[in-house]
This record gives sequence, structure tokens and C-alpha cells, in this order.
Amino acid sequence: MTSHPSSPFSFQRRTFLSSAASVAAAVAAPALVHAVGPAVQAATLPDFGAAPEFTGIERWLNSEPLTLAQLRGRVVLVDFWTYACINCIRTLPHVNRWAELYTPQGLTVVGVHTPEFPFERTTRNVEVAMRRHGVKHPVAQDNRYGTWKAYSNQYWPAAYLIDAQGRIRYKHFGEGEYDRTEAVIRALLAARG
Repeated sequence: MTSHPSSPFSFQRRTFLSSAASVAAAVAAPALVHAVGPAVQAATLPDFGAAPEFTGIERWLNSEPLTLAQLRGRVVLVDFWTYACINCIRTLPHVNRWAELYTPQGLTVVGVHTPEFPFERTTRNVEVAMRRHGVKHPVAQDNRYGTWKAYSNQYWPAAYLIDAQGRIRYKHFGEGEYDRTEAVIRALLAARG
């Protein structure tokens, strides 16, 4: 049985559907802002100095050995992580997505796996974790903390964004700030010219 457009039931139904649509639009609005992310201009970013070269790397996974000199002209995300760190594991989907999305546009993601515990030094364990978490970008196994010390890093996870001239322009420690990090990636890519 259908209701007549002027019946009280029909009016209540239209009111409910209209309200539901308004709520859905309000809920979706932040998601749209989130998808776009905050605007950042590369010129407004701080310059933390020249990025240190990868140092003391025991083994490269998913890649031949890389140097920052080779990567000059590209934007580089150096992501310090270790596979037993829950905070690192939570950041990996974002890092993986950035690698997939922005590598064709000039981004190179380099994971620097620096172990916190002795069992994390085993290459086989790192490779298993990389497969489990879908890490396809290059990973430098920094078992002796050479690159960690070169960056004066103290945290897992830690992200450093390096511009096309080899300068560190952004640092973030811990989880979160994914929109901001992605906005900086886009800004540095746009500044490559």
C-alpha cells in the first residue's frame, strides 16, 4: 500500500528523509575536507638543513642500495620504523599509500628499519613483516643505527621529508598528522617545477 503525497505519513517520511540527508551531508563534509587535506606552500616550510646520507646500512630490501645523491631531484620520505612497534605498524598503511600514489609523481619512500630489540635485526623477520604489512618501497636495514644517528633520530616512527635539493623540510614523530604530511608531500612535489 502506498501513501498519498499529502497524507501525514508521507509528510513524516519526507521530513525524516530530508533530515537523514542533511545529517549524511554533514557527516560526509569533513571526509571531503580530509580527502583534500590542508593546503601547504613549500616556501613556507622550515629548512632543517642538508639531509644526511644513508650510513651504515647492512642490507637493502626491495631495492638496490640507494643514496640521497642519486635521488636528488626527487622528494624523499625517510620513514624510520621497526616491525615490532605498534605505532609504526599503524603508520604503514599511510606510508604505503603515499609510496603507491606519489612515486610516479616524483616521491621516493625509503623505510629505514632500525631495530629496537635484538630479534628485529634478523633480515628474514623484517622481510616477513614487510610482506605482512604490504611494504613494497625500498627498506634500508639499519641494524647498527648508522642512519638513525646521522639524523639524530630518537623516535619510532619518525618521518623526514626531503626536498628535491636534498634539504630536510619536514619532520614528524609518532602517529598522526597524516593529512599534514601528505600536504607537505604534495607541496614539495609541486615545488620541483
